[in-house]
Amino acid sequence: MPKTKALAAASSSNITTDKPARKRAKPAVRSASAVSRRLRQIEDKRSAILGAALGLFSRFGLHGTSIDQVAARADVSKSNLLYYFANKEELYVNVLRDLLALWLEPLRGFSAEQDPGEAIGDYIRRKLLVSRDRPDASRLFCLEMIQGAPLLRDELDRELRTLVEKKSEVIRAWVEAGKLAPVDPHHLIFALWAVTQHYADFGVQVQALTGHTLDDAAFFEQTVENVQRIVLQGITPR
Repeated sequence: MPKTKALAAASSSNITTDKPARKRAKPAVRSASAVSRRLRQIEDKRSAILGAALGLFSRFGLHGTSIDQVAARADVSKSNLLYYFANKEELYVNVLRDLLALWLEPLRGFSAEQDPGEAIGDYIRRKLLVSRDRPDASRLFCLEMIQGAPLLRDELDRELRTLVEKKSEVIRAWVEAGKLAPVDPHHLIFALWAVTQHYADFGVQVQALTGHTLDDAAFFEQTVENVQRIVLQGITPR
């Protein structure tokens, strides 16, 4: 090979061996970005399916809702939906688990160090916010309880029982410290659940009798203040 061609070939060889070493890092960056984007797409799609399912399950129940209806409402194909959830029952249980987490979140904040009036007053407001913003969630949870919680029994026996027992100890500590009137923690929690969720589960009745819903800002604040007053006056030490 002529010297000039050999040099050219060597030069070309050096270029092809040097540059790929610098370029090889780029696909890894693109790959990480692609993975992140894919994960976001998966989560967005899963959230869309769960949201569509919640809307239908809360209106028609498990047996009155079909996978085809959920797929249409979520704007995905049936096969795509079944990629995320194996069947309708699995989808339903996942919706209920999300609801349980949403429903219990306001209760997690209770601690013995708090002022009980402030803690319970804040809890009432937060539960009424859930009733205002997610009435379909509250209604579906209520429907599941009325049916005997056939698909959520294990969750209730584990997560719900554990959390309620922990927060019951907080309420007992408040009572023992003289910060609350003697009250059974379970019955207090049941009463708080009942009164705050009433505005979601019986929203139609509330509107028929008052002409308002919690979406009315003034009525919402009036509701919060009245429920707080009724509850707190009943458990304030005398």
